[in-house]
Amino acid sequence: MLAKGQTVIQYMEQFAPKSIAVPDDRIGLQLGSLQKEITGVLVALDVTDAVVDEAIAKGANLIIAHHAIIFRPLKSLQTSTPMGKLYEKLIKHDIAVYISHTNLDIAEGGVNDWMADALGLRQTVPIEQTSSDDYLKLVTFVPQSHLDAVRSAVWATGAGHIGAYSHCGFTTAGTGTFLPEEGTQPFSGEQGRLEHASEVRFETIIPSSLKNKAVQALIKSHPYEEVAYDLYPLALPGKAYGLGRVGKLDEPVTLAEFVNTVKQGLDVKTVRVVGDLERTVKKAAVLGGSGSRYVNGALFKGADVIVTGDIDYHTAHDALMAGIAIIDPGHNTEKIMKPGVAGVLRARLEADKYDTPVYASEIDTEVFRFV
Repeated sequence: MLAKGQTVIQYMEQFAPKSIAVPDDRIGLQLGSLQKEITGVLVALDVTDAVVDEAIAKGANLIIAHHAIIFRPLKSLQTSTPMGKLYEKLIKHDIAVYISHTNLDIAEGGVNDWMADALGLRQTVPIEQTSSDDYLKLVTFVPQSHLDAVRSAVWATGAGHIGAYSHCGFTTAGTGTFLPEEGTQPFSGEQGRLEHASEVRFETIIPSSLKNKAVQALIKSHPYEEVAYDLYPLALPGKAYGLGRVGKLDEPVTLAEFVNTVKQGLDVKTVRVVGDLERTVKKAAVLGGSGSRYVNGALFKGADVIVTGDIDYHTAHDALMAGIAIIDPGHNTEKIMKPGVAGVLRARLEADKYDTPVYASEIDTEVFRFV
């Protein structure tokens, strides 16, 4: 059984929610339609002519890429231009293109975590926090006979977690009152008569991202025709999301030794380095893509070195004076997302018994050559 396009993207957005992307990032469906069965998914860093040919050869009608193919609003679509020809080829072969960019960078277990793992970083935190999943208190009132069913359904959505503790909640017995009016079908009581019901107040904590899911589970499991519930914002800090990662190394190494770790871990042959190769590295930062504006943030977090791409000349000088080393392995190191995303989607599709194949693109989209 082949998965529908919406199903594949639902899996993708559960892993890398669009809500955590930085503002104005060009993410989501950029070309084509998801209203079809997906014969194959090709995961790519960039969408180039060669990548589209690869998708055609593999029979894939959905490309999930990291970098947008439509970065600025189109004023026209001329098929005589290089990009116009690319769009035309995609449309003629009914290939949809979906972009997951900064949300994939930020996501737990996403690009920056894959890169941090490849470099051996431990106890990582974001270089720069971009958002947080603030907590809410969910309160409802339920008959004692249905308490277990309701709270189990709500907790099954992921609610009730405080740190390493799960299934956290509180209950208080009390009396609820309500008057079923004409047209109602009350669980208890009669139309036109004030009812006094023994109920339990059940409350639990939920992250904002699970609000809709938890409320739907509550309503579905609750016996009442009209479910009374409250949602309160909490001052308790929620889970932090952010760009880049800063972490410790298991053992101190020289910058030269760490350069070799970067080359091997991120599969690059050459890097640009700023700093004394004999200096000691105990704490390192990494950020996929262009990281010039995050060097100071890495320094503030105590990093001895930051691994990131597209470092400009003046940023390099500033870093040297500030005392933080830089290793620039290039923007293309984000290619680590290809096997990462492909693995996530394969696992989800196989778990739900779908036969849609997922491929990690084999095309090298690095535009720079070192000679």
